[in-house]
Amino acid sequence: MSKLPKTRFHLVFSLIMGAMMISLMTFVITAVNVGFGADFLGRWLKAFAIAYVVGVPVIYFLAPVARRLTGRLVEMP
Repeated sequence: MSKLPKTRFHLVFSLIMGAMMISLMTFVITAVNVGFGADFLGRWLKAFAIAYVVGVPVIYFLAPVARRLTGRLVEMP
């Protein structure tokens, strides 16, 4: 399996981080709001789909800002 070029790192990172964070957060919030009824899976998947479309671009554009702010606050190795 060949790897993607370095220029795609930030995009792939955003897609993977988005999937991990958004799946966890939508799972928890859906469970809190509606419980684990028969319609839980459908509601969770709908929430995930909506949040993923919104969240990945947010991660893509705000991650560099967060890195810069963190660099100002934390001593770099």
